[in-house]
Amino acid sequence: MFKRIDESSWLANRIASFSEFMAKRRGLPVVIGIGLVIISFVLQLVDVYATSKVLHLIGVITLNVGILTALIGLLLADPLGK
Repeated sequence: MFKRIDESSWLANRIASFSEFMAKRRGLPVVIGIGLVIISFVLQLVDVYATSKVLHLIGVITLNVGILTALIGLLLADPLGK
C-alpha cells in the first residue's frame, strides 16, 4: 500500500504545488492561527453572557485549532525557505 503512495505522481505533484504555494506565503498559517485565536476569544466572551454548551465547544475547538495552526506555521516557515 505504501509503495503505491510513494510512487503516486498525482500526490507528488500536489505536495510540490502546495510547497510552492506555502513558500511564497510563509506567514499565512501563523496569521490564520492568530485569527482563529481572536475568534475564539470573542466566542468565549459571548459565551460568558449567553451560556451555551455549543458556543463553548466551538470556542474551545477554534482556540486549539488556532494554536496548532500557528505552531505548525512557525515550524514550517524555516524549511520553506527565505
